[in-house]
Amino acid sequence: MPHGRHRFRTAAAGTALLCAVTVLAGCSGPGGGDGPDPRAASASPKPTPPPKPVWNVSPGSVAAVGDSITRAFDACTVLADCPEASWATGTDAEVDSLALRLLGTARVAGRSWNLARSGARMAELPQQMAAAAAERPELVTVMMGANDACRARAEEMTPVEEFRASFVAALARLRAGAPKAQVYVSSLPDLRRLWETGRVSPLGRQVWQLGVCGAMLKDPTDLGPAAERRRTTVRDRVVAYNRVLREECAKDERCRYDGGAVFGFAFDRPQLSPWDFFHPSKSGQARLAELAYRQITKA
Repeated sequence: MPHGRHRFRTAAAGTALLCAVTVLAGCSGPGGGDGPDPRAASASPKPTPPPKPVWNVSPGSVAAVGDSITRAFDACTVLADCPEASWATGTDAEVDSLALRLLGTARVAGRSWNLARSGARMAELPQQMAAAAAERPELVTVMMGANDACRARAEEMTPVEEFRASFVAALARLRAGAPKAQVYVSSLPDLRRLWETGRVSPLGRQVWQLGVCGAMLKDPTDLGPAAERRRTTVRDRVVAYNRVLREECAKDERCRYDGGAVFGFAFDRPQLSPWDFFHPSKSGQARLAELAYRQITKA
C-alpha cells in the first residue's frame, strides 16, 4: 500500500507540472479530461465598418437655402431680392455663381433651386431643408444665421442652443428626404468687419440708422466702451454660431463646412451693396461663389 500511494503522488505531481507549462490547454486531476478552457478561445473578429462616402466634387444639381445673402438682396436694386445674382444659384455671368460653375449655362435653370428667404433665421431652416429634399438635389448649400445675430438689440439674438437645435433638426429633415445629398455649410460673415468697412461712408452711416442690423451697426461712429462691448458681444455670438455649424456638420459624413472661409474673408467697399453698405454687391456675391466652389471641388 505505501508503494501504491507513492505512485499516486508521483502521478499527481506530474500532472500538476504539465498543467503549469500548458496553461492554455486546461487540466483536471488524474483521470480528468475536461478539454480546453472556453475562455481561451479567440474572440470573434469585429465587423469591418462600411467605407465613408466619397465626396463628389462635381454634383449634378444644387439647391440653396438661407437668407437675404443667398437671395442677393440689394445686389442689383435697392430693397429688392436679385436671385439672378445669387452666389449659389444665380445666372448672372458677372457673378459666375456656384451653380453656373458646376452645371454650366445650359443646365443651371433646370438643375438648381433657390429656396432661401430674405429675413429668415435659423428656426426656419428645417422647413427650407424639407423643401430642398423634395427636389432630390445632389448638393445643398446652406448660408443661414446672420439674422439670428442681426437683431435690433444684442439681447434679442438667438440663444446658441436654440440655434444648434434648429440646425440639427434641419439636417435631420434633409436626411429624411434626401439621405445621400451632400451639404455645403458656409460660415457666417464677420459682422464687426463689415461695420469697420462700411462705417467710413457717410451714406452708409445714414442708411444704417434706418435699422440695418442694429445690434452691430447702431451708432456706427460711437467708439465708447458700451458700444464696443455691444459689438464684441455680437461678434462673439457669430463665432459661437460658426462653432455650432462646424461641430454639427462634422457629425454628418456627407456635410462639408467651409472651415471659416466666409468669416475670414475681408469684404472691401466695392464688395458691399451701394445701397445698404452691408449686403454683398455683385462683386461680393462673386467672391462668395468663388469661396464655395473652391471648398466643394476640393478632393
